[in-house]
Amino acid sequence: MALDPQAKAFLEMNEAAGAPRTSSMTPEENRLRTAEIGKLAGIPKTVARVENRLIPVEAAQIGIRIYTPQGTGPFPVFVYFHGGGWVIGDLDTVDTVCRNIAHESDCLVVSVDYRLAPEHKFPIAVNDCYAAVEWVARHAATLQGDPEKIAIGGDSAGGNLAAVVAQLAKERQGPALSFQALIYPAVQLGSDTESYRENGEGYFLTADSMNWFFKQYLNGEEEKQNVLASPLLREDLTGLPPTLLITAEYDPLRDEGAMYAQKLREAGVPVEYTCYEGMIHGFFWMGGIMDKGAQAVSQVANSLRSVFMRL
Repeated sequence: MALDPQAKAFLEMNEAAGAPRTSSMTPEENRLRTAEIGKLAGIPKTVARVENRLIPVEAAQIGIRIYTPQGTGPFPVFVYFHGGGWVIGDLDTVDTVCRNIAHESDCLVVSVDYRLAPEHKFPIAVNDCYAAVEWVARHAATLQGDPEKIAIGGDSAGGNLAAVVAQLAKERQGPALSFQALIYPAVQLGSDTESYRENGEGYFLTADSMNWFFKQYLNGEEEKQNVLASPLLREDLTGLPPTLLITAEYDPLRDEGAMYAQKLREAGVPVEYTCYEGMIHGFFWMGGIMDKGAQAVSQVANSLRSVFMRL
């Protein structure tokens, strides 16, 4: 399918603004730029309460933001990891997305402010996210959440972290996860796929940007082969939770996401896979200017609602 007109308009606006390449900026400059993209999510929907907390992780504390929906609990819980190449993004970037998921799914949403690279390199983000899920599982009842109904998810680098956390939860016999929602996840770092060759330039996320992110996040090239960085490389995917996996047609990460969906299916995991035609990487954050971004947020919320209604 041709590039969606709303995605095309965004790319043209970005080009007209003379946006510099990610790799030409410092991490801090990139973080400021990403804060502006977070404002494209549209009008936030109402929730009953929003609360910021600090929780303990290894040798530190990290922030979480808890979105409680209207109604009386206990509510199913959805733990969310934001995207941004392990370098950029924060709780504010995905605030509207998380509010809207909480509103539409009737889930308690917990957004995790894991520590970022290059200040905190691999595997610190993995450890923070796993520790956050453990903390949520232990404290769900005090948050009006149901400790027996916990799902995780994330977009891009956050999708990578969610996929890794799900694998670790199974491996370590940790929190029992009911579901995972992976939105255009990076699941094989440095992969050489057709979508990288077709979409590696000109569609917002570039191959050059991804290489810059890898250099900030990893301690060395060899870590691309570590399953905690590239969850697609893990051989045994049996026993992982039912999965919603979303990709975008004009995204370098499209093919590795599709490959992970197929590998999960072959392992017997129930998978719902959707490639949004005409869309670019990042559209999930842009529901205010791209209709399919809002549709994808609703798809995640509806999938959560459907999964938890069956439990």
